[in-house]
Amino acid sequence: MRWLVAFGWVLAPAVVALAQPEVPWTHWGRDEGGSRYVPLDQIDASNVADLEELWTWNHGDVSDGSPPFRTTSSFELTPILVDGTLYGCTPFNRVFALDPLTGTERWIFDPEIDRHASWANQLVCRGVATWLDPDREEGDVCRRRVLTNTVDARLIALDAATGRPCPDFGEAGTVDLNPGVGEQRWKGEYQLTSGPTMAGDVVVVGSAVSDNTRTNAPSGVIRGFDVRTGARRWAWDLAPPDEPGGLRDPQSGWMLSTPNVWAPMSYDPARDLLFVPTGNPTPDYASGHRKGLDHYGSSVVAVEGRTGKVRWSFQTVHHDVWDLDVPAQPVLFPLRRAGQVIPAIVQPTKMSFLFMLDRRTGEPLFPVEERPAPQSGEADFVLSPTQPWPTKPPPLIRMSVTPDDAWGLTPWDRGRCRETIEGLHFEGPFTPPTRQGTIMIPGNAGGSNWGGVAVDPERQLLVANVMDLPWVVTLFPPDELAAARAEAPEAEHAAQEGTPWAMRRDYLRSPLGLACVAPPYGTLHAVDLATGDLRWSRPIGEIPFIGYEIGLPNLGGPLVTKSGLIFLAATVDTYFRALDIETGAELWKSRLPAGGNAVPMSFSIDGRQIVVIAAGGYGRVPGVMGDALVAFALPQE
Repeated sequence: MRWLVAFGWVLAPAVVALAQPEVPWTHWGRDEGGSRYVPLDQIDASNVADLEELWTWNHGDVSDGSPPFRTTSSFELTPILVDGTLYGCTPFNRVFALDPLTGTERWIFDPEIDRHASWANQLVCRGVATWLDPDREEGDVCRRRVLTNTVDARLIALDAATGRPCPDFGEAGTVDLNPGVGEQRWKGEYQLTSGPTMAGDVVVVGSAVSDNTRTNAPSGVIRGFDVRTGARRWAWDLAPPDEPGGLRDPQSGWMLSTPNVWAPMSYDPARDLLFVPTGNPTPDYASGHRKGLDHYGSSVVAVEGRTGKVRWSFQTVHHDVWDLDVPAQPVLFPLRRAGQVIPAIVQPTKMSFLFMLDRRTGEPLFPVEERPAPQSGEADFVLSPTQPWPTKPPPLIRMSVTPDDAWGLTPWDRGRCRETIEGLHFEGPFTPPTRQGTIMIPGNAGGSNWGGVAVDPERQLLVANVMDLPWVVTLFPPDELAAARAEAPEAEHAAQEGTPWAMRRDYLRSPLGLACVAPPYGTLHAVDLATGDLRWSRPIGEIPFIGYEIGLPNLGGPLVTKSGLIFLAATVDTYFRALDIETGAELWKSRLPAGGNAVPMSFSIDGRQIVVIAAGGYGRVPGVMGDALVAFALPQE
């Protein structure tokens, strides 16, 4: 698919609205429950068109994968704002502190990762966490700590005032997370990409493990550490509780190739519940070897923040052989229903399903049906006869592709797409991968992805941007891997060692490189949380230079404000947009210096509301890359 660039708009000056109270942004998703809702209304529908750039800070940490680098970078950061300072991290894991009104750098800390290693999940750092020690006096070293984790699997505590490592945490401020997770074949097979999560005085980390490499991959263990000392409080290795499972690391006893947790987590301090979105066991597209490793796979799990003990789990995909791991932060919100307020959780998924659950018990708040699933996989596959479907809300993307859906710019490429679809295997969602080649709806990129959703608790509306682009997965014996790579060098290939199947993965494309199905490929939805119905839907993303909004692929997430605005970048057209939450109408847009593949944030300081977005692009797709953190505000009088 072609990724183009368009021109921006010129904004007119205006007078700032009434001053705002001080409102920080203290967690990756703004609050511990990940709402991405900010109670600010200085910027509203009447003046948002007057937004202008306040400052831009450039970090310089960009890799397009060309030598001497071996991996691309992506700037997927959502910074935090605490105590009048903006904190974040660059794709090279450098942690920074900025003045939020000017973008002036206050300090920067470099953990000195190996920027030239072959990182499985790119060079990326989505965010940092913070903690204030109630037992220390103002001015004490490390009274407030900034917690960060790195792609080379270290957990680091820094003094928020100076950026220096906290000497009482781990060894000189660092805890090495590599021991006990199993042998790593190369630096970069095991890494951390999402920031740590605070559960009281416990700092919790997951991991990202290279997909589709081998059956004895590193463990997906989740660990909680004392935020003061760095001592490990608990470890949950996601092993099946009553089944044989697979191999274990001889040092720690943690099981290898378990589901891992690479997406952000959420926390309910009133109940001491940590909500954990899990991946599926690796490799993705084989299942005969798993021996129960799926038990906690592709699930949302509630564990005690202080102990790591499992309270409940809800599985969104059974025996996942589609790479439909749960990719997004669970969002906690108060659901108003029949005069009651229910402590709820909504879990976005790659399938584009939204599972709404009672966060106390994991019970669905709308019925979930177990529907028959295709059973046509290869002979060694272990498949579930049914899969869970929420009755509400409805799926947010298309659920079918037929030869009649073939699309192209000309009769020739449309005809080639029809032939391609006719030659592939598809029986609907959850069709297992095959040697013939299987159409995957949704694809491994979603539906939803790590950018997640935003919830307006007052309007009881959820906002979700989703990807709607079918993919194709083909299996073949491992000895055919070299030939498969030569045949389709533009596709992704993997060995899946220890299974009978290597794999190839690519989006469903024409010979011209365009998608074989009609747009939209990206859609923005508003969901009524009380009824589960769609309030509105619209394509998001336009063809550059033409201005026609067809709906483009997107990675990133939304922000919602009290004034009823949605802020969203995410799309490959590099626009940053503001939309009306009640109607979906676009109210403002501005060209970013690079793709805004991140979740925006907003805060108020000195009476002024500011909106910030990371604009660095996504290194795994062609397009504009960069290194900018950009702040917007209304002009002052």
